[in-house]
Amino acid sequence: MSASPTQLRATYRLQLNSSFGFAEAASLVAYLRDLGVSHLYLSPSLQARPGSEHGYDVIDPGRISAALGGENEFRALVDTAHGAGMGVVLDIVPNHMATDAGNRYWADPVLRERFFDIDPVTGRHRRFFDVDDLAGVRQEDQVVFDETHKLVLTLVREGLIDGLRIDHPDGLADPAGYLVALHDRGARRVWVEKILGPDERLRDWPVTGTVGYEFLNDVCALFVDPAAEAPLTSLWEQVSGDPRSFAEIAVEAKLEQSRGTFAPEVERLARDLGPDPDAKVGASSSDPGTSPGHANFGVLGPPLEPQTPKFAEIAAAVASLPIYRTYVDPCTGQVSDADRQAIAAADMADWLAETLVLQRAARPEFVTRFQQTTPAIEAKGVEDTAFYRYGRLLALNDVGGDPSRFGIDVDRFHARNAERGQRFPLNLLTTQTHDTKRSADVRARIAALASMPDQWIEHMRRWLELTEPLRTDGAPDDLERYFIFQTLLGAWPIEPQRIEEYMEKVLREAKRNSSWVEQNHEWEAAVKRFCRALYTDRSFLADFAPFVERAATVGDRIAFGMLVLKLTAPGIPDLYQGDELPYRALVDPDNRRPVDWAERQTQLARLMGGGRPNAESHKLWLTSRLLTLRIRRPEAYTGGYEPMPAGERAVAFVRGGAVLVAVATRPGPPPDDLQGPAGRWRDVLRGGERALHPRVPLADVLDEYGIAVYERV
Repeated sequence: MSASPTQLRATYRLQLNSSFGFAEAASLVAYLRDLGVSHLYLSPSLQARPGSEHGYDVIDPGRISAALGGENEFRALVDTAHGAGMGVVLDIVPNHMATDAGNRYWADPVLRERFFDIDPVTGRHRRFFDVDDLAGVRQEDQVVFDETHKLVLTLVREGLIDGLRIDHPDGLADPAGYLVALHDRGARRVWVEKILGPDERLRDWPVTGTVGYEFLNDVCALFVDPAAEAPLTSLWEQVSGDPRSFAEIAVEAKLEQSRGTFAPEVERLARDLGPDPDAKVGASSSDPGTSPGHANFGVLGPPLEPQTPKFAEIAAAVASLPIYRTYVDPCTGQVSDADRQAIAAADMADWLAETLVLQRAARPEFVTRFQQTTPAIEAKGVEDTAFYRYGRLLALNDVGGDPSRFGIDVDRFHARNAERGQRFPLNLLTTQTHDTKRSADVRARIAALASMPDQWIEHMRRWLELTEPLRTDGAPDDLERYFIFQTLLGAWPIEPQRIEEYMEKVLREAKRNSSWVEQNHEWEAAVKRFCRALYTDRSFLADFAPFVERAATVGDRIAFGMLVLKLTAPGIPDLYQGDELPYRALVDPDNRRPVDWAERQTQLARLMGGGRPNAESHKLWLTSRLLTLRIRRPEAYTGGYEPMPAGERAVAFVRGGAVLVAVATRPGPPPDDLQGPAGRWRDVLRGGERALHPRVPLADVLDEYGIAVYERV
């Protein structure tokens, strides 16, 4: 990195595309500086295939995207950012490139063999998840790594980029080795898009941290009242007719993926394993350009029939792994306790479990490829299938989340914050990304239902009855109606076309009554007609609108609480484009719609000119106020994290001895006292100074939204 990279305070994610490139991003620099952001966080910006609207389908990692403005405009953007005292973080995609004629590494047969992970038997390539036109890159090959990272690392050395976000490192053959290579070549600020299980810890890699999905799920769960678990579970089982746990539904969905969409990958694993699981591992020749310890994958036998016993056992094992992947190194023999625990927790044959933890002889390529395969099946089986089949409380169904975990307590939240502050103090903290299933505001409103379960159950049953005449031949079924009603409540008001497009995706991802492969257009049309009919059904709207208003009141408190914690907890807050004003968006592409930047600039200018926040601008005001506090009191955020006792209905802590934060996690005045923060403090949000005693009623400290932020005088 540059000799003195810009100090991290807050990142702001921008989704670049052909209509919003480097020049447009440069026009926002002054606004983002005034907001208090320290770093522009750019979506992939290397040369992608023509027409790409996201940049993840790279065809030339050696060039800056022409569609976004090319290298000259990129450098101009960086200069503008630096001139405003800001830095730049870039999202890069090492795992895959597009299978496009314009990609010379793919078009040239010799380069294709070297750069891409090709099945020598079938000629199929390792895909990015189930996307056929994105092929896995062999970053374990030193020549491939150097060639595909030449430009990015040059930008790092020149100081144009002072942070990298690594997309999907779990798809790589050797994530740890890849990250070490980045670090050794000067990339010292690196965040990984790593999805951790609820009890999984990020490995001790040379990284700055993750992109923050674990915080997203923890901070939302903090506001979910566990007392509602039993009644909402009962309601879900009645509506869905399915008493199974989320874990059971997830394993079923992963097994479908491993036997169906990913059958070619499982077949290849079976061939890599060889004909005899007890066979000794033979020596493999190494390509001169391959890094030490990584063998080339050779031809290991003919294709297998999909339902051979070996195929079935591997498919079941992949589906049962409780985390995205393990990180066993079959070449050095390194197996961590975390790897052993994950394999032990899976439901797999003993011989296979022993193979994967190197207690039984196996070809290194089998162990490596097994670990590359499980993340795709986990993602497509859980996030893109089970999340659309299980809907007890949709606020919990988000990337990296576990819908079976119905809330977390304050002590757990504190423990996670403290560990992050110790291990990865610059970890990103996010509540919304380009990949989340719902925006933070939508998630907050749905989470509010756990604070009013009896009312929700009463209204939900009434809506099922009222909308029965709107169905066509059973479409949508009750499970789908449950998804529709939660979604409408979370995103209201939302245009009919958006909810129709969303439900089409829900139906195809769930793979119950339609799918991407076998699209049931009649069922989909009936569901869309149902959605549109809701907007003109007077009896439904008369009951729906008042309840949404009540849920929104609680949801706003939750949204503000999550925001305050994101802006003050250990880590670096990450803002998603447009989310500083009310932002009710659903899964992509809904969350990538154009942003009204003029409105945000006007609102911020009004607030900076002394205007008072209103309902529309309160979130923007909180963001500006607390980012400004980070500028004014930087020592507080590099200091310690001290939890303050505040009962079970609020979370409170002091940062660096200088900033006190308290947030109520349940609606209504909290009955408990805040203990510990004696001294004289200034109210950051309401103004004025006050002395706090060692024990003070929380209700006297919090504002009308259940929030308090003080700085020590």
